[in-house]
Amino acid sequence: MTLDPITLSVIQAGLQQVCDEMDLSFSRAAFSPVIAEANDRSDGIYAAEDGALIAQGAGGLPVFVGTMQYSTRVLTERIASGETAPPEPGDVYIVNDPYLGGTHLMDVRFARPFYRHGELYCWLSNTGHWPDTGGAVPGGFSASATAVEQEGLRLPPVKLFKRGTMDREIYQIICSNIRVADQRIGDVKAQAAALEVGEDRMNALMDRYGDDTVTEAIAELRRRAAQQMRTFIAGIPDGCYKATAWIDSDGVVNEPLAIRLAVTRRDDGLVFDFTGSSAPCLGPMNSVRATTLSSVYLAVRHIFPEVPISAGAFEPLDVTGIEGTFLDAQYPRPVSGCAAEVSQRIAEAVFAALVQALPDRVTAAPAGTSGNFALGGFDPERGRSYVMYQLSGGGYGGSADGDGLSNGCSTIGISKAPPVEIMEQAFPVLYHHYRLHEGSGGAGKHRGGFGLDYMVELRRGEARASFVMDHGRFGPQGALGGEDGAPNAVTVWRDGAAHVPEHLSKEQDIPLTAGDRVHVRTPGGGGYGDPAERDPDLKREDSVQGYYLNRQP
Repeated sequence: MTLDPITLSVIQAGLQQVCDEMDLSFSRAAFSPVIAEANDRSDGIYAAEDGALIAQGAGGLPVFVGTMQYSTRVLTERIASGETAPPEPGDVYIVNDPYLGGTHLMDVRFARPFYRHGELYCWLSNTGHWPDTGGAVPGGFSASATAVEQEGLRLPPVKLFKRGTMDREIYQIICSNIRVADQRIGDVKAQAAALEVGEDRMNALMDRYGDDTVTEAIAELRRRAAQQMRTFIAGIPDGCYKATAWIDSDGVVNEPLAIRLAVTRRDDGLVFDFTGSSAPCLGPMNSVRATTLSSVYLAVRHIFPEVPISAGAFEPLDVTGIEGTFLDAQYPRPVSGCAAEVSQRIAEAVFAALVQALPDRVTAAPAGTSGNFALGGFDPERGRSYVMYQLSGGGYGGSADGDGLSNGCSTIGISKAPPVEIMEQAFPVLYHHYRLHEGSGGAGKHRGGFGLDYMVELRRGEARASFVMDHGRFGPQGALGGEDGAPNAVTVWRDGAAHVPEHLSKEQDIPLTAGDRVHVRTPGGGGYGDPAERDPDLKREDSVQGYYLNRQP
């Protein structure tokens, strides 16, 4: 059978729609603001035999594009080896083990086998950020953890749902090891229900076009994605492009960690060599292999967005040199910062290397931190415990096309900060302000976008605050003569006295009482090009708007 282009395009859109509807269902039914409002989740379709990515929702986090493929592959391997029970219709596996294709423990994956005429056809899978999975501190972002057990409950692939019915014993084990367990049932049911929606939509798609046609389309889309990526790569000039990105510290040892990268075009593929990067670290800024690979994939996707999302798009990309570094963490290294922070430094290194080869496509470095801020305590007015998780945006880097976007989402995702009104309703906090971090964009021919500036006060009771952020020591890199963006800045006001964390944007278990405040200013993006070449009219506009306090950038 040979598919005509129109049918192929329609099926491609249909597969995407299946994932989009799963995303929408998940967010609308979830209880936690980080999922329901911030959309820190993703849904996708994966091949039955090897877990290869078939489609992912457009509204899902890009960092999961590789990790969910990797974790689904591990699931299929463990089933084949007998380590994990084989699937049956209606089963849903749960897993959050970082070393089995995950990220940090708070990213919990569900996988449901999709059967067609009694045969396993593919896997439907999703990931949702749970506000808490236990561990030393509320929210799981333990800045000084030295082992993964200190970060929370680690789950291998087990069946949480068996033939459509939740296993109450496994659920009780999970709830006995996490905080605010009574609120998790809403997220669990939302996550499982999204996969049911995917099953219904997948059946409808295949009923309409036929099993053979859909199967051929999936294979052809993978082949074309690989071909398109190779075509783009062929346009990169020969050479070896090097860059280094720095992480402030690991949260335990107050010294920077280096991500050293050399990118080389080899025939119609790209080799990303991380040889020389820092050794595994004591604190939680290690990255597992799946997250490191996914970080490279998403960075390349930023550069070549025309290539459709499919396992084929990753085939020409070869990642080497991570063995023995903190980019290939092994048990029991702590990893709470890997998905939200280290992944963005990896992407920054890719951008800094390839902007030399593709100046018209690649931007200066974006803010590159998710701004992970967790607050856990007891609300005396409502008589219950809570865990609040806040993520925040930052400035994008300038580019050949213009200034960077201000207060954009992180490099690795499209998650948006939950509305202030929602946070104030759900938790005993008050936001004093929520505005642009003016002046934070790096100067350049095209300046970086501005970060975010917010201050939040604890209104009642007692709580503990924890941060796992980055770019507090080094601002996002400028490109081609542009200046670096302003770094992250965190200040905690306790009893009227200012406290700046020793590791600048990492600390845990900071005790707060009513009236204490947390002030966060996220990084601006790096500048692009020589600042002396900036259009005088744009300089005047920056000055009129007060972006640089009436100083020319």
